[in-house]
Amino acid sequence: MDAYSEDLRRKIVEAVEGRRMNQSEAARAFGVSLSSVKRYLKAVREGRSLSPGKAPGKRPTLDEKARKLLEANVEERPFAKLKHRQEYLRKAAGVSVSESTLSRTIRKMGFSRKKGRWVRVSATSS
Repeated sequence: MDAYSEDLRRKIVEAVEGRRMNQSEAARAFGVSLSSVKRYLKAVREGRSLSPGKAPGKRPTLDEKARKLLEANVEERPFAKLKHRQEYLRKAAGVSVSESTLSRTIRKMGFSRKKGRWVRVSATSS
């Protein structure tokens, strides 16, 4: 489920703070939970932004530096095996990742495995 828009959050706060409705009425009127209304009011009182925060999730295994090193390595050595790339990243960036993670990351970078080597996928292919 997506977060409620900042505009909706402002309307809820204005409705409650303008004394037009209490918290539970606002929750029913805007179709949100009572705890959401309370959270928005608390954020305004504390001077925090009403904009939705970043969704939680697992941090990427490879940081930006490691990704750039990997991309340069793939372009430089297209025939290298994933095991060699693992070793290269371990030595160069101090990052230990699985072959599966490496393969997925390389594909996300826009490379595809063709005849034993990694090549950039052209915009016209597929």
